Amino acid sequence: MKKWLKTLAISCAVIPFAQCALAPGHNVARAAESSAAVTDVDPALWVVKDEDTTIYLFGTVHVLKPGLGWFDDAVKRAFDKSDQLMLEIVLPEDPGEMAQKMIPLALDQSGKTISSRLSADELKAYQAAMTGLGIPVAQFDRFEPWFAAMTLSIAPLAQLGYDPEQGAEKQLTAAAKAAAKPVSALETVDQQLGFFDGLPEKQQLAFLNSVVKDIDKLGPTLDKTVVLWGKGDTEALAVAMNESMAATPELAKVLLFDRNQRWADQIKARMDQPGTVFVAVGAGHLAGEHSVQDFLKERGLTAERIEY
Repeated sequence: MKKWLKTLAISCAVIPFAQCALAPGHNVARAAESSAAVTDVDPALWVVKDEDTTIYLFGTVHVLKPGLGWFDDAVKRAFDKSDQLMLEIVLPEDPGEMAQKMIPLALDQSGKTISSRLSADELKAYQAAMTGLGIPVAQFDRFEPWFAAMTLSIAPLAQLGYDPEQGAEKQLTAAAKAAAKPVSALETVDQQLGFFDGLPEKQQLAFLNSVVKDIDKLGPTLDKTVVLWGKGDTEALAVAMNESMAATPELAKVLLFDRNQRWADQIKARMDQPGTVFVAVGAGHLAGEHSVQDFLKERGLTAERIEY
């Protein structure tokens, strides 16, 4: 799971924000070190264009620590040239609205509890992970396993200073609003939540048990991912993702490949309209085989990497 956390952190925007909405007592911490020195990083950026349309493709990490100077240089220039911002999803401004969307999906309507689905050893490990995070053991018992897994995959990052408010989507959205740029989305919140809710029980439990197993490695794993992202090292990100996806091909298909194809279709359709668009999606969608760029190429469009 430590490898799959990399994929989740750079593929599904709803994860960190959903956790904040439904577990307010365990939110990702607001970092107080805003005055710390800024470290310059250069994440990867691509462009697809024709005679009258330009679409920038920028890979994001959905939760970051303060002090990373990524929104400058080529990224800032591309954003400033753009007429609109397009994200994976447009998040509700009210966390309560997110909760209203998520709770009906997350609650197990069959009446089965998470505890009843786990073996004795799995239950012991799960309870230890919850206790270690200061979360009541029974808090998620009536929820489906995917929700417990999603929450546990983010909750430990609070102590390490990771914050959705520092994430690329939040920063880009704020800049777009300040510049009166329209913000649109490739998917809805309901669609992203549905990807998890639609997983078979076996995969949901495998997801949960994997998170529990590597709970202590989540922080260091995300640290390494952010370093690779900041270097624009998409090849290394692809290697890490390929290793994780080999063990969970069904999850990879749902969370990455199928969505990449749909997004490529949307981008191709957008090329028929003049203008400039800044598209920002999880960096996992722009790295490795079956990336958005690969599917664009199949549709006759070439994405060129922009050098800093």
